[in-house]
Amino acid sequence: MKSKKITTVGILCALAMILNLFAFIPLVPTVTWLTYDPKDIIIVIGGFIYGPATSLIMSGICSVLEIMIKGGTILDVVMNMISTCSFACVAAAIYKHKHTRQGAMIGLIAGVMVTVLNMTIWNYIVTPIYYGMPREAVVALLLPGIIPFNLLKAGLNAGITLLLYKSLVTILRKMNFVETGTQSLQHSHSLVWVGLFMTITILCIILAMQNMI
Repeated sequence: MKSKKITTVGILCALAMILNLFAFIPLVPTVTWLTYDPKDIIIVIGGFIYGPATSLIMSGICSVLEIMIKGGTILDVVMNMISTCSFACVAAAIYKHKHTRQGAMIGLIAGVMVTVLNMTIWNYIVTPIYYGMPREAVVALLLPGIIPFNLLKAGLNAGITLLLYKSLVTILRKMNFVETGTQSLQHSHSLVWVGLFMTITILCIILAMQNMI
């Protein structure tokens, strides 16, 4: 990596870890141990700027830092990386090959779908080991809990990514951390509105599930 890229990735990792401090909010009442983690927003933005390999590197760095700060096991690192890479690396890889607004949308939607699929499979495998639960109990929680949680989490991260991407990249460019020629999403107000609509809709669904509205 060039020194400027290393610096930028370091800044993005720091931002991701700041957002990770807010990773204590459960989204679905039936699986309160699963909490929303917004750091994937910054990691997918890093992937949009530099490519999917950067998302992978950032995921590894942030997962290790998280267990150093909050504690955890190697299973936490593995599950964290699978979840983040399913969303961020998939979205960044598609955007890298289809460098348009449509490519960004397709990438984020694909990232959401892959996250839901992968985390359904891996929660089925790992949750009984990690929490000592019967596998039948985990299966019973898939549809009412685990699947909607990952759909809401990844969908919310996709919506907020569309809202923040242009502003964050503009700030990094003005600070000379990102070069002008570096990959950048061809942005328009329509994507901001799509991101805002997605974010508000998902927040309303979450509040309704928590019986708050």
